[in-house]
Amino acid sequence: MNSASPFSSLEGLGLGLRSQHYQDILSGPNQPQWFEALTDNYMGDGGLPLQYLSQIAELFPITFHGIGLSLGSLDPLNQDYLKKLKALVDRFQPALVSDHLCWTSASGLHGHDLFPMPYTELAAKHIAERIEQVQEYLGRQILIENVSSYLEFKDSYLSEVDFLCEVLERADCLLLCDINNIYVSAQNHQFDAKDYLARLSADRVKELHLAGFEDQGTHLLDTHGAPVHDDVWKLYEEALKRFGSVPTLIEWDTDIPEYSVLLKELSKARQYWEQHNHHIKDRADYVA
Repeated sequence: MNSASPFSSLEGLGLGLRSQHYQDILSGPNQPQWFEALTDNYMGDGGLPLQYLSQIAELFPITFHGIGLSLGSLDPLNQDYLKKLKALVDRFQPALVSDHLCWTSASGLHGHDLFPMPYTELAAKHIAERIEQVQEYLGRQILIENVSSYLEFKDSYLSEVDFLCEVLERADCLLLCDINNIYVSAQNHQFDAKDYLARLSADRVKELHLAGFEDQGTHLLDTHGAPVHDDVWKLYEEALKRFGSVPTLIEWDTDIPEYSVLLKELSKARQYWEQHNHHIKDRADYVA
Protein backbone atom coordinates (compact mmCIF):
# COMPACT_ATOMS: atom_id res chain seq x y z
CA MET A 1 0.00 0.00 0.00
CA ASN A 2 1.29 3.47 -0.86
CA SER A 3 1.00 5.65 2.25
CA ALA A 4 2.48 8.79 0.69
CA SER A 5 1.70 11.90 2.69
CA PRO A 6 -0.96 14.17 1.15
CA PHE A 7 1.10 17.16 2.35
CA SER A 8 3.76 18.64 0.05
CA SER A 9 5.04 21.54 2.15
CA LEU A 10 6.19 22.22 5.69
CA GLU A 11 5.64 25.24 7.86
CA GLY A 12 5.16 26.20 11.46
CA LEU A 13 5.96 24.24 14.62
CA GLY A 14 6.39 20.50 15.02
CA LEU A 15 7.10 17.76 17.55
CA GLY A 16 9.23 14.65 17.45
CA LEU A 17 7.00 11.61 16.95
CA ARG A 18 7.41 9.17 19.86
CA SER A 19 5.55 5.91 20.38
CA GLN A 20 4.47 6.93 23.91
CA HIS A 21 2.30 9.64 22.35
CA TYR A 22 0.62 7.86 19.42
CA GLN A 23 -2.80 7.78 21.09
CA ASP A 24 -2.53 11.40 22.26
CA ILE A 25 -1.77 12.50 18.71
CA LEU A 26 -4.64 10.56 17.14
CA SER A 27 -7.25 11.48 19.73
CA GLY A 28 -6.37 14.87 21.17
CA PRO A 29 -6.95 18.51 20.13
CA ASN A 30 -4.35 21.30 19.95
CA GLN A 31 -1.85 19.36 17.89
CA PRO A 32 1.35 20.70 16.31
CA GLN A 33 1.48 21.52 12.61
CA TRP A 34 3.78 18.60 11.73
CA PHE A 35 5.75 15.66 13.15
CA GLU A 36 9.28 14.39 12.71
CA ALA A 37 9.68 10.59 12.64
CA LEU A 38 12.95 8.86 13.52
CA THR A 39 13.48 6.76 10.42
CA ASP A 40 15.49 4.10 12.25
CA ASN A 41 12.33 3.19 14.19
CA TYR A 42 10.28 2.47 11.06
CA MET A 43 12.53 0.30 8.91
CA GLY A 44 10.84 -2.99 9.68
CA ASP A 45 8.67 -4.81 7.15
CA GLY A 46 5.51 -4.15 9.13
CA GLY A 47 4.14 -3.90 12.63
CA LEU A 48 2.37 -1.30 14.75
CA PRO A 49 4.95 1.51 14.36
CA LEU A 50 4.41 1.61 10.60
CA GLN A 51 0.65 1.41 11.04
CA TYR A 52 0.69 4.39 13.38
CA LEU A 53 3.05 6.31 11.12
CA SER A 54 0.66 5.71 8.20
CA GLN A 55 -2.28 7.07 10.19
CA ILE A 56 -0.38 10.13 11.38
CA ALA A 57 1.01 10.86 7.90
CA GLU A 58 -2.57 11.07 6.65
CA LEU A 59 -3.32 13.80 9.18
CA PHE A 60 -0.09 15.82 9.37
CA PRO A 61 2.97 16.65 7.29
CA ILE A 62 5.93 14.54 8.38
CA THR A 63 9.69 14.73 8.11
CA PHE A 64 12.22 11.90 8.45
CA HIS A 65 15.24 12.22 10.73
CA GLY A 66 17.87 9.50 10.98
CA ILE A 67 20.97 8.54 12.95
CA GLY A 68 22.15 5.55 10.94
CA LEU A 69 23.82 6.87 7.78
CA SER A 70 27.15 7.44 9.57
CA LEU A 71 28.02 9.98 6.89
CA GLY A 72 31.46 10.78 8.29
CA SER A 73 32.65 7.20 8.74
CA LEU A 74 35.42 5.58 6.72
CA ASP A 75 33.26 2.45 6.48
CA PRO A 76 31.42 2.07 3.15
CA LEU A 77 27.90 3.43 3.17
CA ASN A 78 25.54 0.76 4.48
CA GLN A 79 23.67 -0.31 1.35
CA ASP A 80 21.06 -2.28 3.27
CA TYR A 81 20.28 0.75 5.42
CA LEU A 82 20.13 2.98 2.33
CA LYS A 83 17.76 0.57 0.61
CA LYS A 84 15.41 0.57 3.61
CA LEU A 85 15.62 4.35 3.89
CA LYS A 86 14.76 4.82 0.22
CA ALA A 87 11.81 2.45 0.48
CA LEU A 88 10.51 4.43 3.46
CA VAL A 89 11.03 7.77 1.72
CA ASP A 90 9.38 6.55 -1.48
CA ARG A 91 6.42 5.21 0.47
CA PHE A 92 5.72 8.24 2.67
CA GLN A 93 7.19 11.12 0.64
CA PRO A 94 8.20 13.16 3.71
CA ALA A 95 8.60 16.91 3.39
CA LEU A 96 12.26 16.69 4.54
CA VAL A 97 14.85 13.95 5.09
CA SER A 98 17.78 14.54 7.44
CA ASP A 99 20.71 12.94 9.23
CA HIS A 100 23.73 14.21 11.17
CA LEU A 101 27.11 15.75 10.40
CA CYS A 102 28.98 13.02 12.24
CA TRP A 103 30.09 9.42 12.24
CA THR A 104 28.48 6.65 14.26
CA SER A 105 30.43 3.56 13.19
CA ALA A 106 34.00 2.38 12.63
CA SER A 107 35.22 -0.95 11.26
CA GLY A 108 31.64 -2.19 11.20
CA LEU A 109 31.04 -1.44 14.89
CA HIS A 110 28.33 1.03 15.88
CA GLY A 111 29.00 3.38 18.77
CA HIS A 112 25.37 4.39 19.37
CA ASP A 113 26.40 8.03 19.60
CA LEU A 114 26.93 10.99 17.28
CA PHE A 115 30.68 11.51 17.09
CA PRO A 116 31.94 14.85 15.69
CA MET A 117 34.24 15.13 12.70
CA PRO A 118 37.79 16.46 12.60
CA TYR A 119 37.41 19.93 11.12
CA THR A 120 39.73 19.70 8.14
CA GLU A 121 39.39 20.19 4.37
CA LEU A 122 40.00 16.48 3.80
CA ALA A 123 37.22 15.49 6.19
CA ALA A 124 34.85 18.03 4.61
CA LYS A 125 35.56 16.60 1.16
CA HIS A 126 35.04 13.04 2.42
CA ILE A 127 31.68 13.61 4.11
CA ALA A 128 30.43 15.85 1.28
CA GLU A 129 31.10 13.11 -1.26
CA ARG A 130 29.12 10.64 0.85
CA ILE A 131 26.24 13.09 1.23
CA GLU A 132 26.22 13.47 -2.57
CA GLN A 133 26.01 9.69 -2.93
CA VAL A 134 23.03 9.54 -0.56
CA GLN A 135 21.28 12.41 -2.34
CA GLU A 136 21.77 10.77 -5.72
CA TYR A 137 20.47 7.45 -4.40
CA LEU A 138 17.39 9.01 -2.78
CA GLY A 139 16.78 11.40 -5.66
CA ARG A 140 16.48 14.44 -3.38
CA GLN A 141 18.49 16.88 -1.30
CA ILE A 142 18.88 15.95 2.34
CA LEU A 143 19.46 18.06 5.42
CA ILE A 144 22.43 17.56 7.71
CA GLU A 145 22.29 18.51 11.38
CA ASN A 146 25.11 20.05 13.40
CA VAL A 147 25.87 17.92 16.46
CA SER A 148 26.93 18.88 19.97
CA SER A 149 30.49 18.02 21.02
CA TYR A 150 32.68 17.81 24.11
CA LEU A 151 36.19 17.21 22.75
CA GLU A 152 38.05 18.43 19.67
CA PHE A 153 40.46 16.60 17.35
CA LYS A 154 44.08 17.78 17.48
CA ASP A 155 44.13 17.84 13.67
CA SER A 156 41.23 20.29 13.40
CA TYR A 157 42.23 23.65 11.97
CA LEU A 158 38.83 24.89 10.76
CA SER A 159 36.18 26.21 13.13
CA GLU A 160 33.04 24.10 13.43
CA VAL A 161 30.95 26.61 11.50
CA ASP A 162 33.56 26.96 8.76
CA PHE A 163 33.65 23.18 8.43
CA LEU A 164 29.86 23.01 8.31
CA CYS A 165 29.63 25.72 5.64
CA GLU A 166 32.30 23.96 3.58
CA VAL A 167 30.34 20.70 3.64
CA LEU A 168 27.07 22.43 2.74
CA GLU A 169 28.62 24.04 -0.31
CA ARG A 170 30.56 20.99 -1.47
CA ALA A 171 27.57 18.64 -1.16
CA ASP A 172 24.93 21.20 -2.16
CA CYS A 173 22.80 19.92 0.69
CA LEU A 174 20.57 21.70 3.20
CA LEU A 175 20.90 22.40 6.92
CA LEU A 176 18.88 21.29 9.91
CA CYS A 177 20.17 23.87 12.38
CA ASP A 178 19.98 22.57 15.95
CA ILE A 179 19.95 25.66 18.17
CA ASN A 180 20.51 23.67 21.36
CA ASN A 181 23.53 21.90 19.87
CA ILE A 182 25.09 25.21 18.86
CA TYR A 183 24.63 26.56 22.37
CA VAL A 184 26.00 23.41 24.03
CA SER A 185 29.09 23.29 21.81
CA ALA A 186 29.64 27.04 22.14
CA GLN A 187 29.72 26.74 25.92
CA ASN A 188 31.90 23.63 25.87
CA HIS A 189 34.44 25.05 23.42
CA GLN A 190 34.11 28.75 24.22
CA PHE A 191 33.04 30.17 20.88
CA ASP A 192 30.39 32.78 20.08
CA ALA A 193 27.03 31.13 19.30
CA LYS A 194 25.61 34.29 17.72
CA ASP A 195 28.62 34.57 15.43
CA TYR A 196 28.04 30.91 14.45
CA LEU A 197 24.48 31.77 13.37
CA ALA A 198 25.67 34.84 11.49
CA ARG A 199 28.07 32.73 9.42
CA LEU A 200 25.39 30.36 8.15
CA SER A 201 23.66 30.88 4.80
CA ALA A 202 19.96 31.49 5.39
CA ASP A 203 19.19 29.83 2.04
CA ARG A 204 20.49 26.50 3.36
CA VAL A 205 18.55 26.48 6.64
CA LYS A 206 15.27 24.61 6.19
CA GLU A 207 14.54 23.39 9.73
CA LEU A 208 15.42 24.34 13.31
CA HIS A 209 15.62 22.07 16.36
CA LEU A 210 15.10 23.01 20.01
CA ALA A 211 15.86 20.69 22.91
CA GLY A 212 17.15 20.57 26.49
CA PHE A 213 20.56 19.92 28.03
CA GLU A 214 22.04 19.13 31.45
CA ASP A 215 24.73 21.21 33.15
CA GLN A 216 27.41 18.82 34.38
CA GLY A 217 29.51 21.57 35.95
CA THR A 218 32.58 21.07 33.77
CA HIS A 219 30.51 20.93 30.58
CA LEU A 220 27.00 20.95 29.16
CA LEU A 221 25.61 17.54 28.17
CA ASP A 222 23.17 17.37 25.28
CA THR A 223 20.55 14.95 26.60
CA HIS A 224 17.42 16.07 24.75
CA GLY A 225 15.75 15.14 28.01
CA ALA A 226 14.79 18.45 29.60
CA PRO A 227 12.90 21.65 28.82
CA VAL A 228 14.57 24.12 26.49
CA HIS A 229 16.95 26.34 28.49
CA ASP A 230 16.34 30.08 28.71
CA ASP A 231 19.61 30.86 26.93
CA VAL A 232 18.66 28.51 24.09
CA TRP A 233 15.34 30.34 23.74
CA LYS A 234 17.29 33.59 23.43
CA LEU A 235 19.49 32.05 20.75
CA TYR A 236 16.35 30.82 18.98
CA GLU A 237 15.11 34.40 18.93
CA GLU A 238 18.35 35.38 17.19
CA ALA A 239 17.91 32.50 14.72
CA LEU A 240 14.44 33.72 13.77
CA LYS A 241 15.89 37.16 13.07
CA ARG A 242 18.66 35.61 10.96
CA PHE A 243 16.73 32.94 9.05
CA GLY A 244 13.09 34.00 9.25
CA SER A 245 10.16 31.77 10.19
CA VAL A 246 11.85 28.42 9.52
CA PRO A 247 9.90 25.27 10.53
CA THR A 248 10.87 24.52 14.11
CA LEU A 249 10.80 21.26 16.08
CA ILE A 250 10.70 20.57 19.81
CA GLU A 251 12.86 17.47 20.34
CA TRP A 252 12.70 15.32 23.51
CA ASP A 253 14.42 11.93 23.36
CA THR A 254 15.18 10.77 26.92
CA ASP A 255 13.00 10.75 30.05
CA ILE A 256 10.11 11.42 27.69
CA PRO A 257 7.34 13.25 29.59
CA GLU A 258 3.59 13.37 29.22
CA TYR A 259 2.41 14.74 25.90
CA SER A 260 1.04 17.85 27.61
CA VAL A 261 4.58 18.84 28.63
CA LEU A 262 5.69 18.83 25.00
CA LEU A 263 2.67 20.88 24.00
CA LYS A 264 3.63 23.47 26.62
CA GLU A 265 7.14 23.68 25.14
CA LEU A 266 5.57 24.03 21.73
CA SER A 267 3.36 26.83 23.02
CA LYS A 268 6.45 28.66 24.23
CA ALA A 269 8.06 28.30 20.81
CA ARG A 270 4.87 29.68 19.28
CA GLN A 271 5.20 32.81 21.41
CA TYR A 272 8.67 33.48 19.99
CA TRP A 273 7.40 32.67 16.48
CA GLU A 274 4.42 35.02 16.76
CA GLN A 275 6.52 37.77 18.32
CA HIS A 276 8.98 37.54 15.43
CA ASN A 277 6.22 37.62 12.82
CA HIS A 278 4.60 40.57 14.62
CA HIS A 279 7.86 42.54 14.41
CA ILE A 280 8.16 41.71 10.72
CA LYS A 281 4.61 42.95 10.10
CA ASP A 282 5.22 46.16 12.10
CA ARG A 283 8.33 46.94 10.04
CA ALA A 284 6.48 46.24 6.80
CA ASP A 285 3.60 48.52 7.86
CA TYR A 286 6.06 51.26 8.84
CA VAL A 287 7.84 51.08 5.46
CA ALA A 288 4.50 51.08 3.60
